[in-house]
Amino acid sequence: MPRIDPLPLSETPEDVKSAYTAHTTQYNARITNMKATLGRSLLAFQVYMDWYPLYEQIKTFIGNRPAYLFAYTVSVGSNCPLCTTFFRKIIIDHGEVPEDLKFSGNEQLLMDFGSAIAREQGRIPDELFEKIAKLYTSQQIVELVAFAGQMIATNVFNNVLETDIDEYLSSYGK
Repeated sequence: MPRIDPLPLSETPEDVKSAYTAHTTQYNARITNMKATLGRSLLAFQVYMDWYPLYEQIKTFIGNRPAYLFAYTVSVGSNCPLCTTFFRKIIIDHGEVPEDLKFSGNEQLLMDFGSAIAREQGRIPDELFEKIAKLYTSQQIVELVAFAGQMIATNVFNNVLETDIDEYLSSYGK
């Protein structure tokens, strides 16, 4: 049971409804329990939805699969049931089994980086960071770390408020 219920559409202010419409149109996304809870504050909704353009950006240099797997490893490292389930759905819908993922060497390094950012609260061993620095530019590393931070913020939001896992995700949980 969530600590704060998602805002019912019937109680949603017009400015938030407009933000919902813009978001769902631009990203072909749905208004989930998390987003409807964020809808209680237009500013909070807008800040958290900036996750989407950063996600699109990191896909340009790491690729689609590594991007959603990176988000998955951050979510697992943050112990966030909702976000982990969301990315399990993406993994499964792409024909893979989350418990049996195979990575190339560089993908494994990227997954280790994302997981370590979450588990170690950003305290990355020098050896791991140096390997990442050989693969990505400074700008790309900044974007990866910023994306991981946004993912962690999303994980924290859902964990603190105990946001219910959306019905459409229920069959994708462990």
